[in-house]
Amino acid sequence: MMITFETPDQPDVHALIAELDDYLYALYPAESVYALDLHSLLAPNVRFAVARDGDGAAIGCAAVLLTPEYGEIKRMYVRPAARGTGAAGRLLQLLEQAAASAGCADMVLEAGPSQPEALAFYARIGFRQCGPYGAYPDDPYSVFMRKPLGKIA
Repeated sequence: MMITFETPDQPDVHALIAELDDYLYALYPAESVYALDLHSLLAPNVRFAVARDGDGAAIGCAAVLLTPEYGEIKRMYVRPAARGTGAAGRLLQLLEQAAASAGCADMVLEAGPSQPEALAFYARIGFRQCGPYGAYPDDPYSVFMRKPLGKIA
C-alpha cells in the first residue's frame, strides 16, 4: 500500500468521494453534511492524501484543512473492502504530520453519531469529544473531536 499527497482532481479519486457522499447522505440530512466540495479540496491550505493498493487502485482518501489554530480532517474514507488494512491509520498519520509541520497545535474533526466504527477508531488513536469549533453549529447530527498534536504516535 502506498499513501501520498495527490490532487483530488482525478477520476478514481472522484469515485471515492462520490462513494463517501452516497454513504453520508444516506445517514444524515443534507444540511448536516459538512463536506468540502472538489473546488474547496483544491485550495492551497488543504492537503489531500490518497491510499493506493499494490496495483495502484485508489482505496482511500483524506484531507487536512490547515488553519492557524488546527488541522481539520475532512473527506476521510476507506473503501469497505480495504478496511482493516491499516489504510485509515496511515492516512491520518500523514495528515497529522502535515498539520504539525504547518504549526497546528491540534487536529479536529466532525463526524456523525451514525458512524460508531469511525468514532471508535478516532477514540483509539487519541481523539476525544469536544464542543463545536470554528463556524460549525451545535448540530445533533455532529460529533466533534480533538487531539493535541503533541500526542502523535
